[in-house]
Amino acid sequence: MMLRLAAFCCLLMFAGVAFAKPVFEIREKIIYSTVGDRELLLDAFIPKAEGVHPAVLVVHGGAWRSGNRRQLRAYATALAERGFVCFAIDYRLAPKHKFPAQIEDCRNAVRWIRKNASQYKVNPDRLGAIGYSAGGHLVSLLATTGKAPSDANGNIDTRIQVAAAGGAPTDFRWFPDNGRWADFWMGGDLTSKKELFLAASTAAFVDAGDAPLFFFHGSADALVPEAWTKACYFALKSAGVTTEFYSIADAGHMQAAMDPRALEKACDFLTSVLVPERQSGRPLKEADVSPELDASPKVSSEAASSRELDR
Repeated sequence: MMLRLAAFCCLLMFAGVAFAKPVFEIREKIIYSTVGDRELLLDAFIPKAEGVHPAVLVVHGGAWRSGNRRQLRAYATALAERGFVCFAIDYRLAPKHKFPAQIEDCRNAVRWIRKNASQYKVNPDRLGAIGYSAGGHLVSLLATTGKAPSDANGNIDTRIQVAAAGGAPTDFRWFPDNGRWADFWMGGDLTSKKELFLAASTAAFVDAGDAPLFFFHGSADALVPEAWTKACYFALKSAGVTTEFYSIADAGHMQAAMDPRALEKACDFLTSVLVPERQSGRPLKEADVSPELDASPKVSSEAASSRELDR
């Protein structure tokens, strides 16, 4: 009986089920991109308060080959309760879809959010992202590879202002097995697909203009060891970029994903960048965010699949 109760409590935390009256509405199954005959969907969490709000893209994990937009509903709920508009997305999965399909979908989601900002109470100049495991990797890559508006990106900015990445691998440029483990995702190893392994390496793109990044990680994570994340963390520190690393003592990969203190710290970090003029935890008001305010400037895996929740 106790095991069943514990499992139920974990499910509530991870799936984001809440019994209190919500301060936001959820709009589900919104098409944000169509690739071939595949419609990519997102769920939007929209505060009921009037005015425009900062937004956060929520990107699920699953070793780039499993998972769906409902997986990190607890993250979206926690941020929506703070007054953020959240967009939890699906993206194309390996092995059918090789890298860079996953990051391309995330960038398309960023463009979609900015293009449709007025319909969802979003301040397009204040956009962050949060993800775990493969999702953590993808949001960290968004934070270091965004581009200013140009013909190549539909004249819509793909830069984000901040990211929080949990259990995130950030460097794929060297592996003892020459990267053969990633064949399902890369379509080859470090010899045959070197350019893709480089393109996936967040740490390779770090410069002084990158968005602030918050990392959280279980100290006992055997699937994605802390060192795999710290490659980017130390590079950001050296470049003078605002960054933090929160280590969760004795936590494994899945335990860290559900750690409430880590999520709180991640939310605080996102808030400190996207709404620096308000105290952490205070309900967001219309006066706190204005579309005329400038955005923060920007110059420049999970090793095993996590279980899918319901689609």
